[in-house]
Amino acid sequence: MRRNDARAILHIDMDAFYASVEERDRPELKGKPLIVGGTSGRGVVAAANYVVRRFGVHSAMPMNEALRRCPDAVCVQPRMARYKEVSALVFGIFREFTPLVEGLSLDEAFLDVTSSQQLLGSAESIGGEIRRRIAGRIGLTASVGIASNKLLAKIASDLNKPDGMCRIGPDNLRDVLDVLPIEKLFGVGPRTLPAVHAAGIRSFGDLRQANEEVLWRVFGKHGKSMRDRASGLDNRPVEPNREEKSISAEETYARDIRGAAALTVQLLHLADRAASRLRSQELAAGCVNVKIRRADFTTYSRQRTLDPPTQNTAIISAVANTLLEQWLSTQPDAAVRLLGVGVSDLQTLPQRDLFDEDSAQVSRLDSAIDGIRDRFGTHMVTRASLLPSGVSGPGSKV
Repeated sequence: MRRNDARAILHIDMDAFYASVEERDRPELKGKPLIVGGTSGRGVVAAANYVVRRFGVHSAMPMNEALRRCPDAVCVQPRMARYKEVSALVFGIFREFTPLVEGLSLDEAFLDVTSSQQLLGSAESIGGEIRRRIAGRIGLTASVGIASNKLLAKIASDLNKPDGMCRIGPDNLRDVLDVLPIEKLFGVGPRTLPAVHAAGIRSFGDLRQANEEVLWRVFGKHGKSMRDRASGLDNRPVEPNREEKSISAEETYARDIRGAAALTVQLLHLADRAASRLRSQELAAGCVNVKIRRADFTTYSRQRTLDPPTQNTAIISAVANTLLEQWLSTQPDAAVRLLGVGVSDLQTLPQRDLFDEDSAQVSRLDSAIDGIRDRFGTHMVTRASLLPSGVSGPGSKV
């Protein structure tokens, strides 16, 4: 691990990002319990400020539960375009210190500042200056974790939130890690936790010192890697310009949907959205995935590979619909609360056969629809295949 000890990695996490942007743009919200998220009966919390978190509200919580815990919370709809604008400003500051920036989401990133220290000072100095620039230029706060690897840096950024900075190094590694509750370790989730606790493992230190028999019984073949994590070992490099590994579109419905006809219409809308995003990034997909969640929260996933890879809406829709039909054949009367279409195995689009008239025609149709949506909005044109019989869309039908 000598090579990794020389590295200086920062994990920067914007504090309650969506909610903080709303508070900055609307000062009257400051100090109030604020939730960003869908307000329908099936809505979920996208972000919660630190005031409302004191009531036990957190991201991904059903909105009904959040409002039960804090009836006085102020709820606002997410403004993703705005959050992306602010995120671009934040990432611009990151890149003033190093080109090695690996974005994990709009509000967090890893930075490798190993080579930056010679000119800009220690990792602590760099982390402090990044926080000052974010606060001064953008009016938001960020928490910074500093360590010799990504695993430790991410753990560190969570230990002094909000608006804090924490370093984990050789001098305090054992003191910091060993006392952390085991549920903070990536790979130990709600389903795994009871078995982990039953084995007497309640902290990172317990896992680090567990014998091989216990590791195998609890984690199987992953025992060694889990112990390495609890010991703070991680060789992963910071990967700038990390490519998106998958694209998905999904919806949680205010009322459960039943029946093949209704589900198919919703599925085709989602496939259209996913394919449109593929084309906007000039990518093709080698795999289509359908996600289905029943009213009882049981979740199913079905997937199929595509050969050759495609960005064609008709092909992606057809494959997704086949997967849905196969699932419906086993439970035709199921009530569905969430539906999603994802594409993965992303790659640059292979050269299309210039003599394939059918492919070229469909490609021209997709391009025409994308062009209209880019200019006039996503709802200005609707494919006729996505409309129930006899129903007119808000714009043109093609």
